[in-house]
Amino acid sequence: MDNNKNERTLGVFPLMMFAVGVTLASGVFSLSGDFAASGASNKATLLGWLVCGIGMFGLCMAFFKLSVVKKELTSGLAAYGRVGFGEYIGFNVAWGYWISAILAIGAFVSLLFRSLSHFFSFLGEGTNLASFIIASLLVWIFACIVLRGVNESIIINIFVVLAKAIPIIVAVFAIILAGAFSWDHFMTSFDTDIYGQGMFDQIKSTTFVTAWTFVGIEGAVVVSGRGRTTKISGQATVGAFLTLFILYVLISFLSMGVMTNAELAELDTPSLGGVLGAVVGDWGVKLVDIGVIVSLVGALFTYAILNTDGCYGPAEQGMFPAVFTKKNAAGAPTWSVIAAALLSQVLLVVMFLNDASFQACYALSTAGIMVPYAVSGLYYLKVVIKGEDKGIEGAGNDFTRWLFAILGAVYGVWLLYSVGWVYWMILAILYLPGCIFYFKARKEQGKKPFDKTWEMVLFVCLAILCVVAIVLTAKGAVAWF
Repeated sequence: MDNNKNERTLGVFPLMMFAVGVTLASGVFSLSGDFAASGASNKATLLGWLVCGIGMFGLCMAFFKLSVVKKELTSGLAAYGRVGFGEYIGFNVAWGYWISAILAIGAFVSLLFRSLSHFFSFLGEGTNLASFIIASLLVWIFACIVLRGVNESIIINIFVVLAKAIPIIVAVFAIILAGAFSWDHFMTSFDTDIYGQGMFDQIKSTTFVTAWTFVGIEGAVVVSGRGRTTKISGQATVGAFLTLFILYVLISFLSMGVMTNAELAELDTPSLGGVLGAVVGDWGVKLVDIGVIVSLVGALFTYAILNTDGCYGPAEQGMFPAVFTKKNAAGAPTWSVIAAALLSQVLLVVMFLNDASFQACYALSTAGIMVPYAVSGLYYLKVVIKGEDKGIEGAGNDFTRWLFAILGAVYGVWLLYSVGWVYWMILAILYLPGCIFYFKARKEQGKKPFDKTWEMVLFVCLAILCVVAIVLTAKGAVAWF
């Protein structure tokens, strides 16, 4: 008997819309200018979306198929890493996912206060002391709310989805109905090579932008388990992905016809406001700013919960120290909440001292989650190779099984390759401190640090890379922000 039968009540549309709402975040408001600023021509941008569309769809379906054939693995991507490749890899997937979520807080804060500064001059450009103090207060206010046992808010979610959707829909229809799209603008920048990167490198430069817009899709896929049937869940997963992908490509394409790449690259963040402002005037800029503000306040609250779960979940599975499983009288994991808030606060301090931009923060967050994504894609490929999904309802036929497994795994590897050596250096510095949690958890369980020799070799390589990265950072050869 299915113990979750009472929870499987949703149809295609509500499931699909929830998935879209979870994934549609801050990236959509800035992609108009971020592609141009990265040096990508219009051709490279469209090819970048093609690579993302094929690869991310494969990865998305890999997440869905794993949720179907590995229902017992309830702790998400960390469990896939652990079961597929051992304890140490599983821990690093959990750590990377948590750190990525913490870094996402930095991106949200940066864009939020950049938008608020357009209304309140005392915030400067959104990176001054006043912004830092208010952002810090928000982090701890939301932590206190979570400590009181508030785990979800339907009302906040409704406002967040509306706040995101209205300016995006207005921008698309305004450009189309006003006839603001110009083929001359579009073709002027079609083969532009601002930084002399070459087409392949230009396509690589789009990876951070495209991948950031889909961060969160893995969580949306997990919710698909509430569909009335596996078929409905699969349809909702495909529908959510296609809706997001078409929306993102449409915004990119239309923006490239409103302004040249040089003009788009100069737009203030969030750049969608500048595009809409060029079509309808200043009120378009204000509309996008308001949408961003409401959206990101809601996102900060959501991530206060997600960051707590990102610590508590692995602790429950024995991957993090047991102290993070302790709960207060309200049922909230006290030390998980505090740890997430403290790390967020440290990040805000680093951002303030370095005058960090939204783009730098989301690039770090995206780089952090690429390891969990790649490991998950490779795990599904391993499941298909071993035939562990055969005969399971919803696993698909041989063609689709292999297709999604290969696409997901290849795209995961592409993500790791595309970040480049600088971000590998930075990731080493971000990942190595996690060994403190790992060794503590292993000691609590009376286990030796590594189960296999290659795990120890991997740890040593990570430590060496971290030392090199610290030295290069000190010399200025590696810049975080």
